[in-house]
Amino acid sequence: MASPPAPALTRDPARLREQIATRLTFFIAGFSTAAWAPLVPLAKERLQLDEGALGLLLLCLGLGSIIAMPVTGVLTTRIGCKAVITAATLLTLLTLPLLAVLEGSIAMAMTIAVFGAALGTVDIAMNLQAIIVERNSGRPMMSGFHGLYSVGGIAGASLVSLLLGSFAISPLLAAGLISAMSLILLIIAMPGLLPYGDDSSEKPPLFAWPKGAVLFIGFLCFLCFLVEGAVLDWSAVFLITERGSDIGLAGLAYAAFAVAMTLGRLTGDRLRTILGEQRVLFVGGILAAVGFSMVAFVPSAYANLVGFLLVGAGASNVVPVLFSVAGRTRAMPPSLAVTAVTTLGYLGILVGPALIGFIAHLTDLRMAFALLVAATLFIAASFKVGKP
Repeated sequence: MASPPAPALTRDPARLREQIATRLTFFIAGFSTAAWAPLVPLAKERLQLDEGALGLLLLCLGLGSIIAMPVTGVLTTRIGCKAVITAATLLTLLTLPLLAVLEGSIAMAMTIAVFGAALGTVDIAMNLQAIIVERNSGRPMMSGFHGLYSVGGIAGASLVSLLLGSFAISPLLAAGLISAMSLILLIIAMPGLLPYGDDSSEKPPLFAWPKGAVLFIGFLCFLCFLVEGAVLDWSAVFLITERGSDIGLAGLAYAAFAVAMTLGRLTGDRLRTILGEQRVLFVGGILAAVGFSMVAFVPSAYANLVGFLLVGAGASNVVPVLFSVAGRTRAMPPSLAVTAVTTLGYLGILVGPALIGFIAHLTDLRMAFALLVAATLFIAASFKVGKP
C-alpha cells in the first residue's frame, strides 16, 4: 500500500483534485440516495403492499448497509478508497433503475439489499477519504463535504419528482437519467480519489461495543438517524396516503427536508461557534419536534412540507455535534468511540423505516410520525451531553 503524502497547506494541484473528487463523491451519494425517495410510493403501488409489508421491504436497504460496513473497512485498507468508491458507486447506479421496474417482492427485496449495501459501502469509504483529505488540507472541510451530500439529496429528490410529475416520464427513464448523470460525475472524480485507504498505522477493530457516555451518545445518534430514515422512506408515502397528494408534490417532502439540512450543515460550524454545542442540540431537537408535530397534526400537505423543512433544520447539526463529543470522550479512545457511535447510528437507519411501517400498520402513519415528536424532544432534553 502506498504511503500517503504528509499534510500540506499549499494549493497543490493534486490536493485540489482530491478535494474536488471528495465533494463530487458526496454529491453523487446524496443524489442517488434521494432519487429513491420519490420511487418508494410507486414501488408500494406496483407491488400492492400495505404499510407493514413495505416496512419489511425497506428493512432490506438498511440491512444491506449494515452488513457492508465492516467489509468496507477491510477493503479500503487493502485496496484503497478509489477502488471501493468506484465499484460501489457503479453498483448503486446499476441497481437504481431496477428499483423502478421490478415486479416480484423477492426480487425487489434482494435488489434493495444490494442497493443498500452499495450505499453503505460508499458512505464509509467516502468518509474515510474525507478524513484523510481534510487532514492533508490542514483546515476544516468536513461540513462542506456533508453539505454537498445534502445538495445532492435536494437535486436527486427534486429532479425525479419533476420528471415523474410535470414531465410524466416513466420511472425507469427517470432513474436511468440519474444513473447516467452520476456516472459522468464519477468519471470526473476518479483522478482525485485516493489509491490508499488508511494514512496511519493504527488499525482499529471492525466493531467496538460502546460503553459509558459513548453508549448514550450512540443512542442519540441512533434516534437522529432514525428520523432521517423515516423522512427518506415515508414522507412521500405519508403525503399520498394521508393527505391525498400527487406524486410530484409528495416527492418534494424529502426535498424540503434536504434543503433545510443543507443550509444547516453549511452554516453549522458558525452556529456551533456562536451558540455552543448545548444550544445547538437543544434548539435542533425542539425545531425537529415542532416539524413532526406539524406533519402529524396539521391536515394540510403544504403545512406538512413546512414541517419536514423544520425537521431538516433541526436535525442538520445534531449528528456532527454528537460525533465531535464522541471524539472527545474519555470513556473510550476517540477512534473506537466514533466507530461505535457510527454503528449505532446506522442501526437507526436499519430499524427506522421498518419500525415506522409496523406502527403505521397497527395504527396509521400519523401516529408513527407523532412518536417521532417524542424522539426529537428526548434529543433536546439531552442537550447537556454537548459539553461547552
